[in-house]
Amino acid sequence: MAHRFVLWFEDIGIADVPLVGGKNASLGEMVRELGRSGVRVPTGFATTAEAFRVFLAESGIEPAMREQIRRYHAAEASLSETGSHIRALILGSRFPDALTGEIRAAYDDLAARLGVKELAVAVRSSATAEDLPDASFAGQQETFLNIRGHRALLDACLRCFASLYTDRAISYREAKGFDHFAVALSIGVQQMVRADLAGSGVIFTIDTESGFPHVATISAAWGLGEPVVQGSVDPDKYVVFKPLLEQPGARPIIEKTCGAKAIKMLYARSGAKRTRIVRTTPAARGAFVLNDDEIIELGRWAAAVEKHYGRPMDLEWAKDGETGLLYLVQARPETVQSGLSRSSFLRYSMKTRSTPILTGAAVGSAIAAGKACVIRDVADIARFPDGAILVTANTDPDWVPMMKRAAGIITDHGGNTSHAAIVSRELGVPAVIGTKKATSLLNEGQAITLSCASGENGVVYDGLIDFECEDIDVGALPDTRTRVMVNIAEPSAAFQWWRLPAKGVGLARMEFIINNLIKAHPMALLHPERIGREDQRRIGELTKGHASPADYFVDTLARGIAKLAAPYYPHPAIVRLSDFKTNEYAHLVGGAVFEPSEENPMLGFRGASRYYDERYREGFALECRALRKVREEIGFANVIVMVPFCRTPAEADRVIAAMAENGLRRGEAALQIYMMCEIPSNVILAEEFAERFDGFSIGSNDLTQLVLGVDRDSEQLAKLFDERDPAVKHMIAEAIAKAHAARIPIGICGLAPSNYPDFAEFLVAERIDSISLNPDSFVRTIRTIAAAESAM
Repeated sequence: MAHRFVLWFEDIGIADVPLVGGKNASLGEMVRELGRSGVRVPTGFATTAEAFRVFLAESGIEPAMREQIRRYHAAEASLSETGSHIRALILGSRFPDALTGEIRAAYDDLAARLGVKELAVAVRSSATAEDLPDASFAGQQETFLNIRGHRALLDACLRCFASLYTDRAISYREAKGFDHFAVALSIGVQQMVRADLAGSGVIFTIDTESGFPHVATISAAWGLGEPVVQGSVDPDKYVVFKPLLEQPGARPIIEKTCGAKAIKMLYARSGAKRTRIVRTTPAARGAFVLNDDEIIELGRWAAAVEKHYGRPMDLEWAKDGETGLLYLVQARPETVQSGLSRSSFLRYSMKTRSTPILTGAAVGSAIAAGKACVIRDVADIARFPDGAILVTANTDPDWVPMMKRAAGIITDHGGNTSHAAIVSRELGVPAVIGTKKATSLLNEGQAITLSCASGENGVVYDGLIDFECEDIDVGALPDTRTRVMVNIAEPSAAFQWWRLPAKGVGLARMEFIINNLIKAHPMALLHPERIGREDQRRIGELTKGHASPADYFVDTLARGIAKLAAPYYPHPAIVRLSDFKTNEYAHLVGGAVFEPSEENPMLGFRGASRYYDERYREGFALECRALRKVREEIGFANVIVMVPFCRTPAEADRVIAAMAENGLRRGEAALQIYMMCEIPSNVILAEEFAERFDGFSIGSNDLTQLVLGVDRDSEQLAKLFDERDPAVKHMIAEAIAKAHAARIPIGICGLAPSNYPDFAEFLVAERIDSISLNPDSFVRTIRTIAAAESAM
């Protein structure tokens, strides 16, 4: 039987936005075009835009609705009054009989298809001006879950129509310049996925803060997905590197962070409310919602959807706890980062250093300063002054009018895919999300500065701190003969610089990942019986969600390395083995028990000497396991391993043997092993070291220290520490010449070329193969390198 007001998902596609709105058109497109490739979408049907317009015409309420909008434009009525009056007009009306009949019949047909007598469905709103490339309308209209039976279904459908005129929806259309009466609403009625028995969340097919296009970011929480979107729960976060998804055997999960997940949304047992919030158990809080196979499956689906649509996408997913199956339940275009240039970006930086008072997830890359306005209830919106920094627990779409007027936003709860994060990005307002205690720590009117300029970690400072903004056009940068690379230490900031035309990562420091992400001494993870109870407790907290403390170390280190390697793949990423000094290792959780006290740690038990020593051999085995995981399991075969502070060729032999014992054999699976050239013996005996290693990288800090006999940490001798000293430059020139004679590459990863343009010119004149720079000096120094090459 032909239907006038209802269309099945399999009969509609993305071209049908005028018929069924963006959300339903996209669902139909996925069912029709992507189902055969394995992307699973719950089946269902949609009412048409014509159904909405016929409803307005036959109910006779449109003239009264137009009068309410006229009064709002004439400032005769507030936004709240306008929305309330229009919604009351809609809710006081009834559907035409023909529309009622078609909805009932389609619902019964859907139940018969699925073999269920009284089917539970999700009833979703889909506006005809929704999910466009330049307007997301995220959360503007309502969704109703766990709807059963004709009466409840028709009531939910009427409420969907009314939600086209919520305060937030009216405000958003006003901001975007949409004619309120040119927009119609379609209703999607969809098989209900029992996410209440499992979990759900959001996927972006792009890094939402940096715009890095080669990752899919997945958020996950227990139960229904609304708390993830609202930001009232701190979800798990998983990041998948899309280019490696098709590599046989690769499992390119480059981040797995276990969120607090303190609450979850379930269906209500009875009563008018359809859902309820409950606290999660301690075991659920410490467990990951998705296993690795499920993360990879969602990553593949995200890549497939993005490829089909030809643009970055914002997806919602759910897992059915009865069947164990994953589903995509929504797809719309990502509207913020995908619209930005790939060849230019704004770089914000603080002019002075300060100590943060709060940290959270960064949204955007900007810095904002102003007075805090603490708002706990959206009813207090009227007291929010323009240009203040909004401080609240979390936001939902009702907060949008206030968020538009804020210089910055800080929340207690939420993750990168929460409502606060999504809307902040779209509005271009920097935000620090999920600080846990902003509303209790910050005072009304307190002057604060929030910074999202350091990657994924956002920070809040007390007081107004000066900052600056630079417009960087990487499309105008010159090409160079010298391979110009970047030094990256923090995985959280790895994606921030992806637009730079770097030819790989010249130095990724393993100890930064251990210090900032792992936080515990590897030997303490392996031997908890040797440490105190408080350190045991702290390790228990750190390692929740992992099979063992050793697995925690390996997984966290491997994914941190992978994240550093990802932005410039397939160019090489040179990863230096851990080079903590004993006093630095002792500061890790449980570390003091395992580290000797040394008078001069800078020249003590560090670098290569640790790896084959019985005091650290087991810890080194964990480092090797992590490197094998990142190369062989995650799939980053472009990772090169570098040995630091290797004093003699005999010591090099022992380290290479220890690596081989742990499955890292030079030349096997194309593994290259480099050596830091940072000790005078490395230069003097360069020919012998070159027989053992595939390349050298000059560490100018330690080499300067040891050539000049100047402690690089000594304030009293700071004026004598100069990498441009003739003796140091002589050693560097000799190292370059000997490496070339041995036919192995040599680069530099020390700070000198980042700090001194004339030093970069010297390196070019000596024909060094690569120069690795700090990202913030890349633009300036690559121009110096190009000019020096032109002058040769």
